[in-house]
Amino acid sequence: MRDSPHLLVLDGYSKAGRDDLAAGGATTAGELYRRMLQRCCPGAVIDVLHPADPGVSLPKGVAIEQYHGIAWTGSSLTIYHDNEEVRQQIEFARQVFKARVPSFGSCWATQLAVVAAGGHCHAHPRGREMGIARKISLTPEGMAHPMYRGKKRVFDAFISHDDEVTHLPHGGLVLAGNDFTRVQAVSITFQGGDFWSPQYHPEYDLHELARLCYCRKQKLVDKGFFTDLNAAQNYVDQLETLYQDPTRKDIAWLLGIDDDVVNPDIRQAEVRNWIELSVLPGM
Repeated sequence: MRDSPHLLVLDGYSKAGRDDLAAGGATTAGELYRRMLQRCCPGAVIDVLHPADPGVSLPKGVAIEQYHGIAWTGSSLTIYHDNEEVRQQIEFARQVFKARVPSFGSCWATQLAVVAAGGHCHAHPRGREMGIARKISLTPEGMAHPMYRGKKRVFDAFISHDDEVTHLPHGGLVLAGNDFTRVQAVSITFQGGDFWSPQYHPEYDLHELARLCYCRKQKLVDKGFFTDLNAAQNYVDQLETLYQDPTRKDIAWLLGIDDDVVNPDIRQAEVRNWIELSVLPGM
């Protein structure tokens, strides 16, 4: 019997960002990813690291090359801001590429992989995409890519981002997009390493989206998503109610929510494909 996969989760949030999530009742990004990977790969041994923290290092006695797969989370940082929390993650991503460890990640991970490989990202000219990204469509490259094995050609997904990929590096492919964001998923090959990454969040569920919206209530009101804080709270409450009682057809209909985001087998197909087709064959 082969050994269990040894996976590394890199939580892209700074300490301040993690504290902000915890204060609003949201699960930290690293823990969300750990749970998702355990669901998609039962028995996996998973380490969680915070690469934005000062002095961070791998667990004692473990080298990057020893991991069977590396997964990056989202983050509240901005990739084009020149500070140490960002710089050290870009450098870490380059080391991962060079080590040729199969990699996967959401949102921040997309932007991180692109920049680490020589591409560019900027503030989204249309502002924030939040809640549920609608009508994400696979490109011809996406339809042929193993990350999307068994996925519908058009689907919805949980999302939360202010920035977008503007220029792909050499070795980059756009796998999906929608009317709001041209690059909703990428595949990056750089220095012999491969990184598969959706801009959206397969690790979220309705509860986690509710908590994220709660944490960002004032920001969402300021950006025009809600008329006031009461309206924002009402949305949070509806998400939580539907999470607790998936039979609430009235709320699902009102919010336009279906199995694309509610059913984890559909929502996390990309992660399962990464593990089955990229991580496990290399063991």
